[in-house]
Amino acid sequence: MKIIPAIDIIDGKCVRLSKGDYNTKKIYNENPLEVAKEFESFGIEFLHLVDLDGAKSKHIVNQKVLANIAKETSLHIDFGGGLKTEKDIETAFNSGAKQITIGSIAVQEPEFCFRLIEKYGSDKIILGADCQNKIIKTSGWLEESDQDVINFILNYQKNGIRNVICTDILKDGMLEGASTELYQEILEKTSVKLVASGGISCIEDVFLMKKIGCAGTIIGKAIYEGKITMKELQKFIEN
Repeated sequence: MKIIPAIDIIDGKCVRLSKGDYNTKKIYNENPLEVAKEFESFGIEFLHLVDLDGAKSKHIVNQKVLANIAKETSLHIDFGGGLKTEKDIETAFNSGAKQITIGSIAVQEPEFCFRLIEKYGSDKIILGADCQNKIIKTSGWLEESDQDVINFILNYQKNGIRNVICTDILKDGMLEGASTELYQEILEKTSVKLVASGGISCIEDVFLMKKIGCAGTIIGKAIYEGKITMKELQKFIEN
């Protein structure tokens, strides 16, 4: 199972939110590259980089942060937030993203996204299924859709999606444990490679995500608040 630390960017700084609420912003480091390099030094190979300014403004904003991390590390970066147009997506790939995550646009313009999957391939495009009470939310989690998370994933699976990041918004940044039952249901009803995101609070949660069959887990606040140490993650990776 992949260990995928998260770096969320606002104003070029490494931050975390609680339940996606921008008013709960906490700055952890003014230099995201420094954070990325530390992750890499502990054997981390993957990075989930989110442009929160982009998610709010609906176009890519922090591509320079992406380019800097891609240039100065060998991390495999998946990038999301504000990717609404082909131009935004090309900018993300040209700035060093190995994969991009489509979230809001996947709800609002599915036909456009199906074409993206066809153009770039299923290995390059990740479906972001961010939900609250199993209902998909969009636009930096500020807007609610009418789509059930399972049906949403199944529709994209039919159209070539293989990789899905699912975030339970009510768990995100709360350090209360992951949405194990939701993830189990997704794994039972679909055949996608599922990356669990939100609520990871301790190393036991990481082992649990592996046990239920997740392909990866994204870890954010638990690292920044010292609930999971980098040495624990290094040991998990080595084993």
